[in-house]
Parts: sequence; structure tokens; C-alpha cells
Amino acid sequence: MSLFDVVVIGGGVVGCAVARELSATKLSVALVEARGDIGDVTSKANTAILHTGFDAVPGSLESQLVSRGYDLLGAYAAEVGIPVERTGALLVAWTQEELAALPDLQHKAEGNGYRDSRIVGADEVRLLEPHLGPGALGGLLIPGESIICPWTTPLAYATEAIARGCTLLLDHRVTAIEIGAATTTLRTTGGDIQTRWVVNAAGLGGDVLDRMLGHDRFTVVPRRGELLVFDKQARELVRHIVLPVPSARGKGVLVSPTIFGNVMLGPTAENLEDRRDTSTTEDGFAFLRGKGESIMPTLLGEEVTAAYAGLRAATEHSDYVVQIDSAQRYLLLGGIRSTGLTASMALAEYARDLLAANGVRMPRRPDAELPPPPRMPNLGEAFPRPYARPELIEADPAYGRIICFCERVTEGEIRDALDSPIPPSDLDGLRRRTRAVLGRCQGFYCGAEVAARLRGAR
Repeated sequence: MSLFDVVVIGGGVVGCAVARELSATKLSVALVEARGDIGDVTSKANTAILHTGFDAVPGSLESQLVSRGYDLLGAYAAEVGIPVERTGALLVAWTQEELAALPDLQHKAEGNGYRDSRIVGADEVRLLEPHLGPGALGGLLIPGESIICPWTTPLAYATEAIARGCTLLLDHRVTAIEIGAATTTLRTTGGDIQTRWVVNAAGLGGDVLDRMLGHDRFTVVPRRGELLVFDKQARELVRHIVLPVPSARGKGVLVSPTIFGNVMLGPTAENLEDRRDTSTTEDGFAFLRGKGESIMPTLLGEEVTAAYAGLRAATEHSDYVVQIDSAQRYLLLGGIRSTGLTASMALAEYARDLLAANGVRMPRRPDAELPPPPRMPNLGEAFPRPYARPELIEADPAYGRIICFCERVTEGEIRDALDSPIPPSDLDGLRRRTRAVLGRCQGFYCGAEVAARLRGAR
């Protein structure tokens, strides 16, 4: 049985970021994931926004880490090729009460260190977003809010972690944890694992793992968010991330462009008991269409090409639940909500520093010993993709042979995904790496060939 210095449990965006960070040291690190792929639960189904943190609770750990993470991830995305579009966001006030709340929201943004917001009147709101429904009274412009690829981010982290020597253990669901005098044994569905330290980044299962270690610090309530995805022809209707003014009931429904060239409407917010229920519902669709009708009625005339639901790890706490227990050699990273994508690299730094402060010796490896960061395949519609790059096609004709015509995915991209350091385990994983079968026809024309290529690679 292998012995690791640190085992990170949870292959979502936070766990992958922590594994990458710790793998830059001389520690032996393993990343353990219950499912057959990384980023396969909460991280694959969110609103994919790179947040400035303007609306976080000032002084909270979330505010601190989102602000830091925004800069870190923005720089990392540029370095490794994660697509980001700096669209900006517009909070729209539809009532006098919401209009009166805008100065306080701007003050809150400044309390979080974001000073570029600007209150705009009704006429400017209309200029910024001409297709909004009638009745907008004003808004708050947040130029720094951006859209990002939620799939490439954890994949980039995990790919770099593996290149640095991290061991990736998929299909290893932790069923029990036994703490010994010097090491901890993780009983998993893939076999036992021994480690000196455990980092719990298990997301929806974080509280279950925490209780295995005798704690009762938080309870995860899976909060389902349903979203509608509109065809690429709708993209010209939306220039910014269009947000409602937050209320005591939550942040509400947004209309946003996506990095893939579509437009998204959602999410709903429904607390569930089943931590696996990502089904979509008739009531959810009706609710979203009603919201869309008032926010941007023109959008409702466009075709919906997909609908999906994601589960967020909501808890009873208003902040992240991050605690360390040196006696148990255990670090908890719990209650990481939708801002976890933005905060991921800062959370990884924070985890590293907490471990170091609690006796974990982790000398950093010299830069010369670290492999160069990976260069990730571009999935963003606003940037050149292989089918539109003659020099790439000339060097390798496979990039000129289109397999998925709706999304313009080529044979070369599918081949590269199947040959990558973390190949997809199923069709959903191949979608997240290439965009294949995600277009208007939803795989009607290309699905059989894509699935055959996946089977042939196994």
C-alpha cells in the first residue's frame, strides 16, 4: 500500500487546484475522486463566471479568497489557454426599491476592494443592453465580471498536478477513515490508501467525510440550479452578464453569454435531499421562462438547444467552512459555493499555508524541476479554434476534418482528448474536453461516430 504525505479527497475544481499547488513542493500527493473523471459533479454545471467578488460579505474568508483568486485565475487562464471573455456585468433595477439599493451595493463592492463599479441611469442601461424588457430604472455596472470555461479550469489544474508527480486515483469513493498514530488509512472502493494528512475538498460529500472524522460542523444541502441554454444565434442579444439586484431571497436569475457562444438563462434555486438529483423539471422551465419574459423577452423567441441542472453545496453558514485539525492531520475545505471556481487558486494557496503553519514541511521544488504549465485546447467561441486555423490544418490534416458540425469539433481534437494525460471516461467527459455533441442537434448526427471513437480508445 502506497503512503502519501497528503491525500486530497475530491476531484472538483477546488481539489484539483489544491493538488496542483501541493505538487509544486517535495510532498508526495494523491488526488482521490469517487467518480470516473475529474470535475464531474458541481464543477461541470455552474454559471461559469469569473467573479470580482463585488457582492461578497466584506471581511469574510470568501471575499478575501475570491478577490485573490480572481487575479490568480485570470493570469493562469492567459498562461495555459483557458478561455475568458471580459464581458462585464450589469445589475438591473426594475423597481424603486431595487434602484434605492444600488448605492449600498456599490459601497459593498468598495468594501470588498472593487472600486470600478458605476451606477448608471435608465437611458444608459438601455444603451448597454438594448434588448432588455421594458421598465428598467437603472443599474450598477461591474466592468470586471467575466465569463470563463468551467470545464477546462479543473482539467488544467489536474493535468499540471499529474505532470508534477501527483497520483490521480479515480473511482475511489472513500467509505471509511481510520486515524492512526502517524498515518491515516482511507478505505475506498478502489482499495486502501495510507496518508499522513487528509484534505477534504469533497464538495457535496464534504460533510459526510467530516462526520467520518467525528465532527458535526456543517450540513450540505444540495441546491439544484436549472438553466436553459439558447442557440448561438441568440448571442448578439446579450452583451453583458445581466444580473438582478440581490434580495433576501438570493441572487436570482441571470441572463449571460457563455464562453461557448450561447446564452444562458438561470439558475433556479431549489433545496433537495438527493445529492445526485440533477434532473430538470417542468416547473423549473416554466419559472425560468417567466423570468426570461420580463428580463429579455426577445430571448424567449430563440431556440433552446440544451437544458441542465447542477447541484451547489449550500450550507447553514454564510461563509466558507475552512478549518484545520493538527491532531487529526486533517484540513477541511467545506461549504465552497459557486464562487469556488473563482476562488480555487486562492483556496489552494490558503490550504498550503494552513498546512505549513500546522507542521507540514513542504519545501518548494526549484522552478527548474517543475514541468512547464500545460497548454489547454481552446473551447471558447471568441478565440481561433482548430477548424479555423489553416497553419494547424496544414501541419495536421486531422484538424481540418470536422466530426461535430454544430460545434465545429474536429477529428484532431477528439483524438487529442482521448490521448491526453486525463482521458475522458465517458461521453460526458469527452463533451467537456471538446464540445462534441453539445450543439443544436445534441449529437443526432455525430453522436454515433463520437461514441465509436470513444469506445475504440478504451
